[in-house]
Amino acid sequence: MPKRKSLIKCYLALLLVTVAAHAAYAQAGSRPVKLEDERIAQLEQSVAEAKGSADNAWMLMSSALVLMMTGPGLALFYGGLVRKKNVLATMMQSFALMAIVTVVWGLVGYSLAFGPGNGFIGSLRYIFLRGVGMQPDADYAATIPQQTFMIYQLMFAIITPALIWGAFAERMKFSAMALFTTLWSIFIYDPMAHMVWGKGGLLNAALGGRFPTLDFAGGTVVHVTSGVSALVCALYLGKRLGYPQEPMPPHSVVLSFIGACLLWVGWFGFNAGSALSAGGLATSAFVATHFGAAAAVVGWGGAEWLRNGKPSALGAISGAVAGLVAITPAAGFVGPMSALAIGLIAGVFCYLMVARVKAIFGYDDSLDAFGVHGAGGTIGALLTGVFASRAINPIFKDAHGNALGSGLLDGNAHQIVNQLVGVLIAWVLAAAGTLLILKLVDLLIGLRVPTDHEIQGLDLSQHGEEGYYWEVSA
Repeated sequence: MPKRKSLIKCYLALLLVTVAAHAAYAQAGSRPVKLEDERIAQLEQSVAEAKGSADNAWMLMSSALVLMMTGPGLALFYGGLVRKKNVLATMMQSFALMAIVTVVWGLVGYSLAFGPGNGFIGSLRYIFLRGVGMQPDADYAATIPQQTFMIYQLMFAIITPALIWGAFAERMKFSAMALFTTLWSIFIYDPMAHMVWGKGGLLNAALGGRFPTLDFAGGTVVHVTSGVSALVCALYLGKRLGYPQEPMPPHSVVLSFIGACLLWVGWFGFNAGSALSAGGLATSAFVATHFGAAAAVVGWGGAEWLRNGKPSALGAISGAVAGLVAITPAAGFVGPMSALAIGLIAGVFCYLMVARVKAIFGYDDSLDAFGVHGAGGTIGALLTGVFASRAINPIFKDAHGNALGSGLLDGNAHQIVNQLVGVLIAWVLAAAGTLLILKLVDLLIGLRVPTDHEIQGLDLSQHGEEGYYWEVSA
């Protein structure tokens, strides 16, 4: 009996040791798996953080590049094209917009453009930038802070009304310009930006708009609206004193040349930055932007060479800007060869608008804002509907997630209709809205400077200083 009890105790001890060994082995075996899962999760988080940091760095740099387009790029480009007595006033307009539009955008502009609303306008959800912080808004850009997205879009809002000034240069009061720009930003730019890029916008191609218009970086939002508004301003204010009988050549093509080069460089932030990330789409838009601009220089310069017997520096830089304008809506949807075609067509088309059409109708678009931006933006938006390719950007998909054709040559002929609708809405909104704003400003404070001020020049009459002081040696 004692032996049996001892044997049972031995078996029980052995069983306990076996169970304990199995438990220890199981725990040891699960620990590496758990640690491996943790390592994978940490690695994925690190990759996501690195991508977010890279995207944010690119977008902040792109924001700076777009701001550089207004000052110094546009300031020098437009400043060199006017007469010497108006150079400082013209540059001051660009600089003032950097301040005025920033304030308006922070108070209400961003909310109206990108706040959730209806098909035509946003809401007051982000008024005073309330709720616009470091967390991304996944509907717009999932890897960057919403505040980065906001500041990037601000730079577009700044340069768009600045483009209009090319049409009424040398004859509008500074106070009228400031009030006109404030109202134009709120009632023209913000609704158009919401319709094309905002949540629920009528023309938004990415977020289910009724008429999905392809506008990667602002063909309709920026260039059509500003160009058409420029034409309305030129017609409403009338011609400059002495135009077209008196010659009014640029006082410094050198300044304009430098400005155009800065615009070309800054435009990479304008177009490639509109990818809202530092990925392959940004690269594609960067390449398309450069090829489009280069082809337009060839197109404009070639047409001018044939007509006048020699190419001019002014024609070359004007062609570059025309190409940059035209490729803007298409930059994220076309490849290099399509970009060449768009740029070449736009260069010739805009040259004819400036050299022939303006002369036929006789309007005084001082710096050809409509001929370059209005005409270039329109032809670029329509050609986007022709050349857009799903291979570059599969923005349209069926219920199963398969990419559908983007443009006419990609099997989507209906996209031409959508592009035309977007262009027509931009034309009507810009033309009607600008006319109403001009009448209101004219009624309140007057638009045009007095005759003696125009003769004296806006540098002295509006700002009490001159752009150049020539010292005469004894």
